Amino acid sequence: MYNLPTFAEQYKIDMSVKTIWFIVNPISGTQQKKKVVAKIPEYFPEDRFAVEIKYTEYAGHAAEIAREAVEKKVDIVVAVGGDGTVNESARALIHSDVALGIVPCGSGNGLARHLDLPMNADGALQIISECNIHTLDYGLINGKPFFCTAGVGFDAFLSDKFNKSGKRGLLSYIENALREGSKYEPETYELEIHEPESEVRTYRAFLITCANASQYGNDFYIAPHASMSDGLLDVTIMEPFSVIESAQIAYQLVNKTITQNSKIKTIKCKELTIHRKTPGVIHVDGDPLDDVEDLHVSLIAKDIKMVVNLNKQSWQHPLLKIFTDLYNEVSQPLIETPKKISRINGEILNKLRNKN
Repeated sequence: MYNLPTFAEQYKIDMSVKTIWFIVNPISGTQQKKKVVAKIPEYFPEDRFAVEIKYTEYAGHAAEIAREAVEKKVDIVVAVGGDGTVNESARALIHSDVALGIVPCGSGNGLARHLDLPMNADGALQIISECNIHTLDYGLINGKPFFCTAGVGFDAFLSDKFNKSGKRGLLSYIENALREGSKYEPETYELEIHEPESEVRTYRAFLITCANASQYGNDFYIAPHASMSDGLLDVTIMEPFSVIESAQIAYQLVNKTITQNSKIKTIKCKELTIHRKTPGVIHVDGDPLDDVEDLHVSLIAKDIKMVVNLNKQSWQHPLLKIFTDLYNEVSQPLIETPKKISRINGEILNKLRNKN
């Protein structure tokens, strides 16, 4: 008598029980995370998954839990939280066979958005339950891992201001950007490119961003062509621009066309060093680090496993419509005044407030 193959054997479906740890920060976004935890049994039945919920109790605890998961050979660690929880967990999982899953509960959600993960709990949990895992790249800046972006200039300056303000959310970030942008003084940087070819370039720049992923978060695409699987950094140099040009730049950041702007220069490389004359703030995935002079940045290829979404769907951020409407209003005629730009900034903030 023949033993016929099971459906799983015939189609090579992995039916082994997966061990999954959910890391939850209970302090911020309490109600949202309670809903996520309540939905877990719906997507992770006991016959297929061995699930544990791990609550963080202090700063750095998420990294400790993730390192323990590596030691115990857990299959997937899921960060339930914002960029801080996600990045802290991810840094502990590099060089390992444990995959990172994400249930985005923050304001920026840069890595989750780049991976086209759903922004709602049901969608994110469904993707994690499908267990589609890819091995992806990450970056190092002065030895510190980053997954989306790191750099110097206005974005680092803004990250520092945002961090010190104590306020969170997109509206607060945009308020800081509109208030500080016209006052920020660009600097001169020397870029020493090591790979793939050695060369030195000098730029006077508003900002320099080294991108492993396409965006900062909130669908602001500073490097729209960046890939986490090409083995290269996308370096975006934004040269100084006028107040009049700021509306176009904001619009292009949201609609993924910033590289078409004449003030943007781009470089693809594996490794570079950024020199500047005096120490100052840099940012690593949006977290500011002060008193840094030289930045050594490199790309580590295919060294972190992540749960990915194979069923990507196009989605338009509400910001795109806001910036499109306002940009279309002011782009003709091209001669604008600072007073009108100030009015536009006010309209952007009012429309964002009305959406909250």
